[in-house]
Parts: sequence; structure tokens; C-alpha cells
Amino acid sequence: MGDERSPNIRDRDRELLLPIANTPDDEQLSPKPLSSAISFSQHAGRETFSKVLRSWASKNVILLPLAITFYITWWFIHFVDGFFSPIYAQLGINIFGLGFVTSVTVIFVVGIFMSSWLGASVLSLGEWFIKRMPFEVAIIKHPRVGEYAFGFITSSVVLQSYSGEEELYSVYVPTNHLYIGDIFLVNSKDIIRPNLSVREGIGLLMVKGDPGYKKSFRGF
Repeated sequence: MGDERSPNIRDRDRELLLPIANTPDDEQLSPKPLSSAISFSQHAGRETFSKVLRSWASKNVILLPLAITFYITWWFIHFVDGFFSPIYAQLGINIFGLGFVTSVTVIFVVGIFMSSWLGASVLSLGEWFIKRMPFEVAIIKHPRVGEYAFGFITSSVVLQSYSGEEELYSVYVPTNHLYIGDIFLVNSKDIIRPNLSVREGIGLLMVKGDPGYKKSFRGF
């Protein structure tokens, strides 16, 4: 009586007891907190690493001139000490730290000389020599189309061919060391002449194209 239920009622009870599986649409609409948390943590880690790297690079840029100055000074002290030590040994002078004192004295004397009238005259002579060099700052398309490189026009040549004569310029494109570079023969039509002196062009190469070195270029 109580246990005798109709088949429809028993089937309905079984459906209520069985768990209903999620449909594919429900799975797509359901949130995925774990994957979102992992992606957020990865993004935050990349941002933190990028900030630390930028901070480290900016501090190194600030310390680089000091490190170069210290290295050059240390090298000069060793050079002067190595030069005068045999002389002091032949004279029988053996005083600890004498080479260092000699190096500091030489640096001091050179500083006084360069700040004097004679030193200023030597610097002026060097600037005059640079201005008299038959160079001209040029910009050429190198190494690919759409990219440009600074160089110096050193000479011009005339290329004779069956189609006629073509005027080419010898352009020296140096590295930041200036004495290392490549020479290109460029057509005069493909050369851009900016409003830069030779001294300014050399300075631009020495600072490796620092964006703080602002100058407007005619010809662009």
C-alpha cells in the first residue's frame, strides 16, 4: 500500500535523486577563478621584473661615467707608476707610495696646464684642425630601407660607365670608436646633409645617439 507506488512516481523520484551534469554551455559560462589568478600573478610578476630592470639600468647609466673616470684614472696611475719606478730604482730612491704621489702630481700639473693660456691655445689649435678637415656630416640610408646612419663625406669620385657618368661620394660610417667603421660609395642624390658641423657630428656619435642631444635637421 505505502510501498506500492505507481511507476511514474518512482521514476520521478529517481530523477530528483540523480545529479544533473553541466551542459557544455554551462561549462563555458562558468567562471575559472584558478586560471584567472594564475594569469594575474604572472602579469604582476612581469611588471615587477620590468620595474626592477628599468631601475637597475637607470642606476647603471648614472654610475657609468663615474666608473669610466675611475678606470681611466686608475690606469693612468699604474702607467705613471710603471714609468717612474725604474727611474727611482736607479736613483736608489725606495719610498712606499712614491709612484702614487707622482701620478697625482702629474694629473694636477696637467689640469693646471690645460686651464692655462697655453692649454687653451692647444685646445683651440685642435678645434681649428678639426674644422679644417675636409669632412662633411652626412646621413645615408643604411643598413636597410627606412633606416639611416650618420657618416662623414671624405671625398667624391666619378664613376664612368656605358650609360654615362655618375657622381659618387665616399661616406665613412664609423662606430662610436670613430676609428672603426665602413666606407660606402653613395650617389649624391641619396645623401642628406644635416645642419651639423664636424664637431657636432663627432659628439653625436660619441654619445651613441643620446636622445638628450637635440638638434633639428634640415632635409627631412
